[in-house]
Amino acid sequence: MPEDQAPGTPLIAPSDTDHPLYDQIVEACRSVYDPEIPVNIYDLGLVYTIKIDAESAVDIAMTLTAPGCPVAGEMPGWVADAVGAVPGVKQVDVAITWEPQWGMDMMSDEARLELGFM
Repeated sequence: MPEDQAPGTPLIAPSDTDHPLYDQIVEACRSVYDPEIPVNIYDLGLVYTIKIDAESAVDIAMTLTAPGCPVAGEMPGWVADAVGAVPGVKQVDVAITWEPQWGMDMMSDEARLELGFM
């Protein structure tokens, strides 16, 4: 366990950024928006991990802005549909996790600018 990892906190594995489909999958994630915040889920920092295996099956670990999010039951399907439409992707599994808890510090600079936080 990394030194800065709190005991009992699930380890979020690094994404497979070197896979040829990675950039297209990120763009697909950027096509999905949180309906309450006018920023895509990727730039909001809701996508924690994108894993792509040798058969181009994709596993995404993500969170939501709050456990009571009204689209909690629908958002994984939206993400799976968007990523599944990427040519070459064979299968998509989207898992919601609450650890680490999402915070505004996880947003990209672009998201902060769009929301007027910079």
